[in-house]
Formats: sequence, C-alpha cells, structure tokens
Amino acid sequence: MAGKSPPGRREASRNAHYRSLKAARDDASDCRDCPLWKPATQTVFGEGPARARIMLVGEQPGDQEDLAGRPFIGPAGKLLDRALGEAGIDRRIVYVTNAVKHFKFELRGKRRLHKKPADAEIAACLQWLQSELELVAPALVVSMGASASRALFGRATPIEKNRGRLMDFAPYGQILVTVHPSFLLRVPGPDRAREYDRFVADLRIAARAMK
Repeated sequence: MAGKSPPGRREASRNAHYRSLKAARDDASDCRDCPLWKPATQTVFGEGPARARIMLVGEQPGDQEDLAGRPFIGPAGKLLDRALGEAGIDRRIVYVTNAVKHFKFELRGKRRLHKKPADAEIAACLQWLQSELELVAPALVVSMGASASRALFGRATPIEKNRGRLMDFAPYGQILVTVHPSFLLRVPGPDRAREYDRFVADLRIAARAMK
C-alpha cells in the first residue's frame, strides 16, 4: 500500500505551522495518529487553489478517492460537481477537502463499504484540516455533513437546524452548513429531486456571498 513509511518521520512535524500546502500534504502522507492509515491505500489530502475564497469540507474519502488519492472524484463527487455548476460555482476555483484524510470502511465480500469515522479519528485528523484552513484562508467554508461540522465547530452540530444560513467563522470569514452529497445518493427516489434542489439552494447562498 502507498505511503507506509515508518512513523518516526511524522513525530517531528506534529502541530507544525506549514509554509505551503505541499509541505502539509507531504507530512500528512505519513500520518499515523489514528489506526485508519493501516487498511487505507493512502492519505487523501485536499486539492484546489492555494488561496481559494471558498473551501468545501466533507467527511472522508471514499473507495475511489482512496485508490486515486484525490478528494470527491467518486459518485458523491460527481453529484457535487453537478450541483456546484447549477449553483454557479466553478469547482476549479474552490478548495475541496475532508475532515478525515483516510478511508474508513468495512469489507462486505470484496466491496469496501463506507463506515462513519469516530470522534477520536476526527480529532486526530483535525491538525491537517487546521493547516489547510490556515494556508488557504478562505472567506467562506462550506461544511458538508455531520462529521465535517463536528470537526469545524468542535462539537456535534445539527445539520437541519443550521443549514442554509451564513454564520460567523472567525478568523475565516463565514461558514455555511449543508448536507454531504453522499446523503443525496441515499435518499429514496421520490424525495431525491427535492433534496438535491435544497442542496443546490444552499450552494447558491455560497455563490451569492462570494460575489
């Protein structure tokens, strides 16, 4: 598996203040601060412009992201791209990342099925998300799903109660809470279109805020 060097290298740079996303990404590739690195293929760090005005934060990489080493390229990522386009946001100008950088899964036959990260795993990965926030310094953070909001707010944050409105998020300007696009893939057929439209409406708030 990729990135399985000895843990000693990581210890020296823990809680470091990085000069670049590349430096943070390189150190994160050797992270051993929780057990998720063992079954995962590799660390999946964020990607996008180094000074993006919008940062999208999801939960964790999925199966395809784990194999490719890139965030939001699987089914949820394709749905996100479509929703961003409808909201008037070009994905190429936003920074996309996850609260947890390794894929947590359980085997079901030959399939690797997503498993929700624990609070301790979110906490162990927070150093990398904080580094991304410091380096990108976005004007708006879009928190997608419960795990992302748990990391960003430091506590459990109800999605429906807080979604769709801009809130202060010092020192990074504002934050907008919404659902994770993978949620939309699980919604039963009759309700999926309605929930998708609500997701696009949330992203349109972000688009208007950046104009």
